[in-house]
Amino acid sequence: MAPRTVVVLGSTGSVGANTLDLMSHAEEEVRLLALTAGRNVELLSAQALHWRPDVAIIEDEAALPELRDRLAGSGVEAAAGRDAIIAAAGQGADWVMSAIVGAAGLAPTLAAAKSGAVIGLANKESLVCAGPALLAISRAAGGQVIPVDSEHSAIFQVFAPEDRARIKRLILTASGGPFRQWSVEAMGGATCEQAVAHPNWSMGAKISVDSATMMNKGLEMIEAAYLFGMASDQIDVIVHPQSVIHSLVEYADGSTLAQLGPPDMRTPIACAWSWPRRMRWPAPGLDLAAVGQLTFEEPDSERFPALKIARFALEAGPGASAAMNAANEIAVHAFLGRRLGFLDIAAVVSHTLDQLNDRGELATGTDDEAVEWAMAIDSSARRIAAQVLSRFERMG
Repeated sequence: MAPRTVVVLGSTGSVGANTLDLMSHAEEEVRLLALTAGRNVELLSAQALHWRPDVAIIEDEAALPELRDRLAGSGVEAAAGRDAIIAAAGQGADWVMSAIVGAAGLAPTLAAAKSGAVIGLANKESLVCAGPALLAISRAAGGQVIPVDSEHSAIFQVFAPEDRARIKRLILTASGGPFRQWSVEAMGGATCEQAVAHPNWSMGAKISVDSATMMNKGLEMIEAAYLFGMASDQIDVIVHPQSVIHSLVEYADGSTLAQLGPPDMRTPIACAWSWPRRMRWPAPGLDLAAVGQLTFEEPDSERFPALKIARFALEAGPGASAAMNAANEIAVHAFLGRRLGFLDIAAVVSHTLDQLNDRGELATGTDDEAVEWAMAIDSSARRIAAQVLSRFERMG
């Protein structure tokens, strides 16, 4: 059989690095066409020297000379820039891991969808900003989108598309993050270091803050609605601090199916890589006796208003979802830069959506215009969010 051709978008992040780790256990031959990264030249070059892709691409064009120096004589081409990443994503690989963080991952993921690739999707923003278009484009090209978020992977594994009409609801589990038991007053003084200290998962700073605000769960509600064709009122969130049950699907006959496992991102990546088969790798087992007990609680929407904001955005449509995501990125960046209080993150997002909604700027376009309208709304939301943020900074 011919080697399976692969592109890893965002190879130096935790998902990308875990993807490469799993590929060392792949039962089929793998040929890497491209590895891409944002700014981490050192790790990208080390990965490229080990895996020998056709090309290694760094988004930061100023880092291209260093990348070329590090890859000199290896036979691996060095390239840079957003256009090079989009071209690599859309070149026709069999399988593409989409693990670029943020809205920057939207255009490359859509390029991969147009090529007909099977996409392991870890980039939330592609679905949040242009979910219906992304899925329609992928289907039309003969490809498939398989979620890599642990929650959506869990649903994917127990969701029966042929019985969609008999599925009552999807239940996304949330760890509750580091502030699950904190008072509102204490949360108001939360530091960056406290917010990124996730109790169960090892993630990047931005995703960890989203977990602390529970905006990640709001984004996941939107993703789930688009991925599985479910209405807003069919998607619930439950806090499950142990992070053993990764999500559940409730059927009309009273059965509720769940996928369980240790909190390890390699498991959903392995699912996306080998579906509908199962990949053999040194996976950690689930020791339920050691876990001891599984507990659940309702999320507190007063302390975590991001859930309400996200449900509004979901019901308002993809334009509102794209705007929410952009405003959240601005607010989280400001918090990590110590320019915004923790509780003000959700407030900035809410005020931004209110202003855009009042101006009638949340309309969306057709599938063919998906990137253009999503990026237009993204740009407008970032501009408004920056203005809102400046007011919060003055108040502080």
